[in-house]
Amino acid sequence: MFDLRIATLDDIPAIEEVMRASMDAILPQFLDERQVARSTESMGIDRLLIADGTYFLVMAGEQAAGCGGWSRRRTLYGGDATAGRDDALADPRTEPAKIRAMYTHPDFTRRGIGRLLLNAGEAAARAEGFKAMEMGSTAPGRPLYEVCGYEMIEDISPQSADGTTVPVFRMRKPLG
Repeated sequence: MFDLRIATLDDIPAIEEVMRASMDAILPQFLDERQVARSTESMGIDRLLIADGTYFLVMAGEQAAGCGGWSRRRTLYGGDATAGRDDALADPRTEPAKIRAMYTHPDFTRRGIGRLLLNAGEAAARAEGFKAMEMGSTAPGRPLYEVCGYEMIEDISPQSADGTTVPVFRMRKPLG
């Protein structure tokens, strides 16, 4: 039913549409209006993931149904413009790989796309010798990640200049 493939730079418009639709429909179910508005400061496209070949696009026929990936870099979460990025490569012997930028189009929620993306990212990281995965999870993603074996390590919710806190949870899973 779904086709999973590595995303390319040509896919950026489709990825941005999935991200926008997901944030518009799903975030308001978990966050208040100010938190939703501030979420864009820490969410969005990361072109480095695409350039690294670690970002996936899930298609349902001609429709982009979801996107997400993993990273061998140290940045935990965020888009191109997110402050505090560390794009250095992680050491697979001592550092975790990262699950990054997971979004499901609202027309395709609860159909296994999140698990499909997680499994693909975990398998690729495991193949490169990583022993664990980490992520900066949003509130909507946390239930799925917990069911898939991720445990919350800490609440790292950033606070904006106006005092708005957007929930972000650092989560981890060993790769066996």
